[in-house]
Amino acid sequence: MDTKILLVEDDADLGMALKQYLESSGFEVTWHTNPKVLLENHDTLQNNQLAILDVMLPEMDGFTLAKTIRKQHEIPFLFLTAKGQSIDRILGLKLGADDYITKPCEPEELLLRIHNILKRQTSPIPNKSIRLGEYSFNPALYQLVFNDLVIQLTEKEAELLTLFLNHNHQIVNRRDILEKLWGKDDYFLGRSLDVFMTRLRKYFQHDPRISFDSIRGVGFKIEFPA
Repeated sequence: MDTKILLVEDDADLGMALKQYLESSGFEVTWHTNPKVLLENHDTLQNNQLAILDVMLPEMDGFTLAKTIRKQHEIPFLFLTAKGQSIDRILGLKLGADDYITKPCEPEELLLRIHNILKRQTSPIPNKSIRLGEYSFNPALYQLVFNDLVIQLTEKEAELLTLFLNHNHQIVNRRDILEKLWGKDDYFLGRSLDVFMTRLRKYFQHDPRISFDSIRGVGFKIEFPA
């Protein structure tokens, strides 16, 4: 069965070109130009494995659309942004954005980004909790628990934490993190990574034995108690 992708792009020429390219690459694509019309069709939302959303849309921006979709269907998002466009990437991160790509984009790069996102979605994660000092972490549920406090992580936060667990007491290179989790190393994704690191440090503030130390010019050294 072909992987189903939801594409929301109001530029008719670009939307058609992306739809045709993705379909020629083996995907089943549902293309919408108007977000409000899309939201009236619940079946369209439920039957897709990935959403590609233009940030600048008529009547409703891509971030607002993503937030609305997430209330009905848990799905990864890839945002399309115009070249030179100033956007609130922090808001996108809070919504659990999986990636950004600038228009006009190279079809091969878009395809690579899509495959990276889908690969992360289909990788099996055991549904069990892992003890981290005073915390417990369930990668499958994206949950971090401290006493009676349950912290619901985003998918990207859970992936980042899992990567660090696999490199406990080691220095992890920034470039390796960005390429593994985002498929690319660039300035904006680097800033996104810094946002995630700030959030992880805040989540683990109740156990001083846990640290995420920045190694200038290299990456991070992670310490979880045995």
